[in-house]
Amino acid sequence: MDGSISLRFSKTLSILVLCLISACNLGSQTAKPSESATLVLHNGTIATVDETAPEVQALAVKGDRILALGSDAEIKAYIGDSTEVIDLQGRFAMPGFIEGHGHFMGIGHAKTILDLRSPANWDSIVSMVAEAVAAAKPGELIEGGGWHQDKWDKPPSPEVEGFPTLESLSRVSPDNPVVLTHASGHASFVNAKALEIANIGPHSPDPQGGEILRDKDGKPTGLLRETAQGLTRLIGSGGSAEDRLATQRKMARLASQECLNKGITSFHDAGSSFATVDLFKQLADEGKLGVRLWVMIRADNAALEANLAKYRSIGYGDNHLTVRAIKVSIDGALGSRGAWLLDPYSDAPDLSGLNLVPIESVRRTAELAMQHDYQFGIHAIGDRGNREVLDIYQQTFEANPQKKDLRWRVEHAQHLNPAEIPRFGSMGIIASMQAVHCTSDGTWVPDRLGDKRSEEGAYVWQKLMQSGAVVTNGTDAPVEDVSPIASYYSAISRKLSDGSVFYPDQRMSRLEALKSYTINCAYAAFEEDLKGSLAKGKLADIVVLSKNLLTAPVEEVPSTEVLTTIVGGKVVYKKGK
Repeated sequence: MDGSISLRFSKTLSILVLCLISACNLGSQTAKPSESATLVLHNGTIATVDETAPEVQALAVKGDRILALGSDAEIKAYIGDSTEVIDLQGRFAMPGFIEGHGHFMGIGHAKTILDLRSPANWDSIVSMVAEAVAAAKPGELIEGGGWHQDKWDKPPSPEVEGFPTLESLSRVSPDNPVVLTHASGHASFVNAKALEIANIGPHSPDPQGGEILRDKDGKPTGLLRETAQGLTRLIGSGGSAEDRLATQRKMARLASQECLNKGITSFHDAGSSFATVDLFKQLADEGKLGVRLWVMIRADNAALEANLAKYRSIGYGDNHLTVRAIKVSIDGALGSRGAWLLDPYSDAPDLSGLNLVPIESVRRTAELAMQHDYQFGIHAIGDRGNREVLDIYQQTFEANPQKKDLRWRVEHAQHLNPAEIPRFGSMGIIASMQAVHCTSDGTWVPDRLGDKRSEEGAYVWQKLMQSGAVVTNGTDAPVEDVSPIASYYSAISRKLSDGSVFYPDQRMSRLEALKSYTINCAYAAFEEDLKGSLAKGKLADIVVLSKNLLTAPVEEVPSTEVLTTIVGGKVVYKKGK
């Protein structure tokens, strides 16, 4: 072929190829997607918690999954005749909050009893009980919860260890048993009638892992610490099986709605029985569970051995129920002085807390968890409790070197000895913490631990993250209000009720706090490929807020409102409706 002709042919061919490529590109920009969305959110600031595209204007959902994310112009193409369109009007949206540690049925139960979080002192509580007795049937159980002696405006009188004694409570309720649960859930206060029904007297022995608090003469004061609360568990447990089931279903409904109203789309339930899991499965089958549950089983070793294999389930009921973890409490709470410490309490030198479950029993539970491929989450608040848990985990891991990526957890990890902090990262242990505990308890924590121990190891989020540990967030509801906004604020401020800041160097950044309530919780449940961030193919669990948690002034964060909660692409809560 002539050289000049060849050159002209080559140029012509190049032009044709370029035109073809240009036409293809133009077509790709203007072509409508092959499928329409069932839901579109647009005109907003959407924090995805996905590093590949941290912020977008809009997203499209098809069914229960995210279809696409991008600019308003890009997502507009997914709007069809039947697409539900939500104009965010510039507001902030993000992945639905994941409550990293709470007590689901406890939230529902708390709504059916006296709320003792707000009374200013013991006298006010006694007055509330008196009013309840006046409206109750003879002999009916009076229940309440949420009180904390360290938050009262004056100490009770008379008192033992800062707790009231039962005389005033017994006077206003001589014939009705009264059981008032401490805010921590690790102690209860009862009246004389409740002691009588439970057959608790001056010579009653303390149960393993518990204490019947007594005055100087050996007489029970009414305070039942840790496992001693179980001595009154049968009071008021009457009624037919149908009535009890109806009550349980009501509690579940109340708990689910409370979570959805506050932007929580998934919930890590820190300890339910096999019977309660049966209830959850029924509700999931009926489409009435609402919030997604990831459940830890709480049962003795014999029951665990008999039932773990048949109860393990992942994503049951359209990803509304997962059962793949076990819960044990190795110690108690700091507020009731039940947290197990290496050294005595600074404000009670004769006390070092309580070991609630024998170490050998916990080791056996760890073996069962390993055998049945369950995660293990152990409640440990004191530094001794945390050390014992990490020792058990290390021994179990070393005995099973073939098992990797276990994601076992320490629930609370509130007070650590500095020697234990690096072990969380090196062993891959999840620190399942609750930021709001720091600000709720911080005014009195130094009383219990002293300044040195408090600074070294109390609520040390940054130290744990620097060790390589994953830190999650939550509320321990109903110990605290289930509101993730309050706990998020605690994480970024550590500001106490008296205006001081609790060791500010341990504060989380805005993004760290957001991750602690989303993708970190998803990771802690082996669900990071399903939820915790907004990305194509993940569940469309979304919350819309009145303020941008990443940019709003810190002092304005607590006033942030949940406007819309979306679970699986469906609006399940809308403010004002």
